[in-house]
Amino acid sequence: MSLFLLMLISTLKLSAQNFLAIKRYKVNFSIATKANEQLIAMRSFTNNNTKYLLLIDPKTLDTKVDLADNYSLKSVDYFNVLALFKNTAYVRALDAAAAKDLQLQNAGIDHSIPNEKGITLTIDLCPSHKPLDRIIFQSVLDEFKKIEKPAPLAISVSGKWMIKHQEDLNWLKSFADKKELNITWVNHSYNHEVNSLPLAENFLLAPGTNLDIEVLENEKLMLKNGLIPSAFFRFPGLVSDKAIVQKIEAYGLIPIGSDAWLAKGQQPNAGSIVLIHGNGNEETGVKDFIQLLKTKQNDVTDKQWLLFDLRQGLEKEF
Repeated sequence: MSLFLLMLISTLKLSAQNFLAIKRYKVNFSIATKANEQLIAMRSFTNNNTKYLLLIDPKTLDTKVDLADNYSLKSVDYFNVLALFKNTAYVRALDAAAAKDLQLQNAGIDHSIPNEKGITLTIDLCPSHKPLDRIIFQSVLDEFKKIEKPAPLAISVSGKWMIKHQEDLNWLKSFADKKELNITWVNHSYNHEVNSLPLAENFLLAPGTNLDIEVLENEKLMLKNGLIPSAFFRFPGLVSDKAIVQKIEAYGLIPIGSDAWLAKGQQPNAGSIVLIHGNGNEETGVKDFIQLLKTKQNDVTDKQWLLFDLRQGLEKEF
């Protein structure tokens, strides 16, 4: 068996691995170089006494987990990353998200791929006692299986949803394993707390919020479940302020909003980042999405209305 084939098999095994014994998980920026490849390491951790890195390609926004020993590493801080990679899609996306950090709701990037015929679909999985709205995903598969395979979408997943919905999570992962869906896994916080206070003191802005738990513990749980965290973060309730946007970006994460939250009556335009909740708590949004697919059925068949990968859309825009 060739060396290339062995390396490919090793990479595939690594990408599908469930990291069940994570220790020393921390924000740890470095420039990771291997042959002609230059990536940004965002996190480091050990699993069964082996050191791993969570890496991002600053040009494509793709992330992956790999063995630390595979790279030559040069430690940098977050501001070095911004300076050294200022002309890449990654840093330009961070800058674009930061430009909207004064908004109490919907800070971050809310639109991608302007002038294209289609949308970027994002589905939020906030904590819920109800089962997954599987009809969303089945409808996407049914509509796009002859046009786009795997169909791209982004799922914003919270820790407490993952803990209570293991069967639903495995069901979603099965479509990714079969290359029927291309899922970008977005960090949606661990607890996703909601209280009765005004928005300025709600969700992640609630007093006493520990961002290391909300961000890093959720990433660890994603990795334990075999999910590769993306470079994106969606604020619970789409609620944030300038300070928390800056803190989230300091983790190396790009805040993602939406200009078409269907349950709120917002209609998608070309390149919209569409938001629906698939956790059983947003019947209106699910119905609106199914109706949207029906109205676009002919356009989908004619490849005049497509689903776009969040990463590729921002790579193209920036």
